[in-house]
Amino acid sequence: MTQAAPDGFDPLAFLNSNLSGWSRACGLRYVEASEEQVVAELQIGEQHLQPHGIVHGGVHCGLIETTCSAGAVLCTLRDGRTVVGLDNSTSFLRPVRSGTLRVTATPRVRGRRTHVWEATVRDEGGVDVATGRVRMICLEPGAKLAGAKAEFLPQREES
Repeated sequence: MTQAAPDGFDPLAFLNSNLSGWSRACGLRYVEASEEQVVAELQIGEQHLQPHGIVHGGVHCGLIETTCSAGAVLCTLRDGRTVVGLDNSTSFLRPVRSGTLRVTATPRVRGRRTHVWEATVRDEGGVDVATGRVRMICLEPGAKLAGAKAEFLPQREES
């Protein structure tokens, strides 16, 4: 069962200590985290580029979905719930080749059943390079996702 966040919970430490899969492989690092805003950074490397030498659109989509989902998870942890994305709409505004990308996600709707968050990806100069919106469904404790329990928090050891 997914467990509620404990007292003294540090959202930034939680997100950075639970990087896995795509986030870890891309080199994502959270720099701010709360129920009101999530900010993450990514140092662009060769692995993030498409054949024209610019950041692949999937990287922008992934940054937006990851930070929006992280914010929604921070909101649902207190109820022992988690979220999973239903829709990601990302617009590419300007190409970027190098430097650090900074993505900022904020909530638009935080309902009991669904959340909608928006995010903007900016380059080192603060110029918007992509924007997006992610709609997520809130999953109750014990819910199944692709045949397994949907869990975000690591299991605590029973004493």
